[in-house]
Amino acid sequence: MGIREVARQAGVSTATVSRILNDRDAGSFPEATRKHVQQTADRLGYRPNMLARGLRSGRTHTVGLISDMIATTPYASGIVAAAQSVAQDQGWLLFLVNTGGSAAVEADAVRALQAQQVDGIIYASMAYREVDVPERLPPDTVLVNCLARAGDYRTVVPDDYGGARSAVRYLVDAGHRRIAFVDTDEKDPDPIASRLRRTAYLDVLNEAGIDPDPALQVEGVSDSFGGRAAVDRLLALPVNHRPTAIFCFNDRMAGGAYIAARRHGMHIPTDVSIIGFDDQALIAAEIDPALTTVGLPHHEMGRTAMELVLGVRDPRSTPQVLELECPLIVRESVRALAPDPAKSRRRKG
Repeated sequence: MGIREVARQAGVSTATVSRILNDRDAGSFPEATRKHVQQTADRLGYRPNMLARGLRSGRTHTVGLISDMIATTPYASGIVAAAQSVAQDQGWLLFLVNTGGSAAVEADAVRALQAQQVDGIIYASMAYREVDVPERLPPDTVLVNCLARAGDYRTVVPDDYGGARSAVRYLVDAGHRRIAFVDTDEKDPDPIASRLRRTAYLDVLNEAGIDPDPALQVEGVSDSFGGRAAVDRLLALPVNHRPTAIFCFNDRMAGGAYIAARRHGMHIPTDVSIIGFDDQALIAAEIDPALTTVGLPHHEMGRTAMELVLGVRDPRSTPQVLELECPLIVRESVRALAPDPAKSRRRKG
């Protein structure tokens, strides 16, 4: 289907169709004419030649997204989905390259995308970490869920510290004072998220006048098995030294904490409260009882990054490193403790 057929059926000249569909002086036509031509083109399934449009405008209306593995994992795929949605809404095309974490593949990807003359690049990581970006990455690249060790790139990341604060504060406000932190032991390289979540945990306890107990700070592999093994160690403590609440590095570890608690004959949240992090699909809302957790803003990060690349969001009014909220999602895995009568009597005395 060509432009001549659109012009014939719309009853206008080919020049008019070309100018309207390629956004060239479209404002000089009556709105009714512009709408009629667009509807005719849509009905006939006609799409403008993007290559020709790019040659005329000097732009290709394409963006490249380079990632390690977010396109092949369910945990961070929302970054891609949101970025693609924004691009599509603006009439742009997204090229996706999944590198598997290979520096050689990343370098090849940058060269290939530049050969295609993409108008912008997004560089994203599945895990929040520091990265060595490819040498030829353009300075106007937007980074997502990672920080560059070198270079001054506009960056969109989650506010892990704020999200962890809200989780631990929620436990403190529910009356818990023996609060454990189950952290990941996968620190080679040291993940930024682990540092931020541990710092928030310690800060909130100190602000609440609770002395952090080293015995309640344990580590494990960041999956269900690691969470189960770590919580087994916590629940092996003498009864009076066990935690009444556990804050887990992620939802997979929290799922392991559920298993460990039940193996020790404990009920959630009656005997122990548990909070996770990530709000992972098929885990947090599906286990019983449903897990209170902290959400990661994957969709918001992808959307924001693409808006910065396309100029929909003004970079001049956006911080160089933009931290997006990690909201607390309250479900059923936390119990508020009843006030201790003995403590109440001591306060009155």
